[in-house]
Amino acid sequence: MKSLTEKQAKVFESLKDELGLTNVMQTPKIEKIVLNVGTGKRQKQDRKTNEFIAGQLAIIAGQKPAGRAAKSSIAGFKMREGDVVGQSVTLRGERMKSFFDKLVNIALPRTKDFRGLDTKGIDSMGNLTLGIKEHTIFPETGNEELQNIFGLSITIVTTAGDKKSAEAYLRFLGVPFKKKAE
Repeated sequence: MKSLTEKQAKVFESLKDELGLTNVMQTPKIEKIVLNVGTGKRQKQDRKTNEFIAGQLAIIAGQKPAGRAAKSSIAGFKMREGDVVGQSVTLRGERMKSFFDKLVNIALPRTKDFRGLDTKGIDSMGNLTLGIKEHTIFPETGNEELQNIFGLSITIVTTAGDKKSAEAYLRFLGVPFKKKAE
């Protein structure tokens, strides 16, 4: 297995002219990947549906999700403070790397009418956030529960300090962005 500095050196050599890097340690890295699903009203309607979403998210991520509680009570939505209204998973290390590989090479190309991700999803801090409408693009989920399709948001947190660096780094890693109109 390559050491971290060898991997960074490969990225550094590829991006040093484009980003103006002077040191190998300046190369961007992926810190973590965060997956979020809002269950909202489903919690009150059917506890089994919320458990199904948590189970499917665990299968997709390879790690058990943590329930996210409501911060305040809202009477109009019949929601009390502390009710579970979402699920969240933070991936680091090997799980993060395998999920990123699966997302870029398997799941995104399976998306219907996929033409690439928009670069508007990269914020000024260099993090990419994308929304997925159907969790069924991941091969592990299976299609036996088609009535319980849910969407999720995926945030890829990088050490790149700005949008330009993050875009160049993610393109180097193989993230399929839309082609720029010339």
